[in-house]
Amino acid sequence: MRRTHLLLALLAAAAIAACGGPAEMTCDELRGYELAVEGKRVQAPEDLDDLDPLREMPLPQASPQAQRPPGSPCIDMPPKIRIGE
Repeated sequence: MRRTHLLLALLAAAAIAACGGPAEMTCDELRGYELAVEGKRVQAPEDLDDLDPLREMPLPQASPQAQRPPGSPCIDMPPKIRIGE
């Protein structure tokens, strides 16, 4: 009987916690991926062959977009990607 009550209480708490969260979402605060910086290139030791530069995956630069007004909701579509420089 006690286990049943404990289980029901835990399920109710989980259901209430799942419904929580920010009521209004804005994009003013930075996300974790927006703080990413480019890392160092991998350097092969001298006794090994150099890495093949053609096997690297280049990351394209996003096209510039107009600044959103503060407090505006997040964009629906990501910015267009420009290949090359």
